[in-house]
Amino acid sequence: MKTKNEITSFLANTATNKKIILFDGVCNLCNGAVQFIIKHDKKDVFRFVALQSDLGKEICIYIGVDQSKIDSIILYNPGVAYYYKSLAVLEIGEDLGGIYSLASIFKIFPEKLRNYIYDYIAKNRYKWYGKKESCMIPTPELKAKFL
Repeated sequence: MKTKNEITSFLANTATNKKIILFDGVCNLCNGAVQFIIKHDKKDVFRFVALQSDLGKEICIYIGVDQSKIDSIILYNPGVAYYYKSLAVLEIGEDLGGIYSLASIFKIFPEKLRNYIYDYIAKNRYKWYGKKESCMIPTPELKAKFL
């Protein structure tokens, strides 16, 4: 395990001015979402790390995310804040810009309701979309997008 200072230094050197998306690396739905985000990230805003990886676990501990909550997407904006579940999805949409920023209209609904729907999908994601045996390995072209 890295120390808090080592994580801070790593993030400062590796993910400068980038937002980090922590995702379920074995979930087919999550991997599809990552591929979608990469394709539409025209401003090169995001970097990705699987929640199951050592670095993913260390970042979660570093930002204070309860390890029991790592069943969800987390958007971490280093030095600013982190977003979890439905709010992470809406923030990612805003950062992608264009038509995807319209997703922020869903912020009019209470977070509890949005997260109820999010949790329902998350609970069934393996049954509906399947699960990989291990985390995806990025292609050489995509390696720079992953921490």
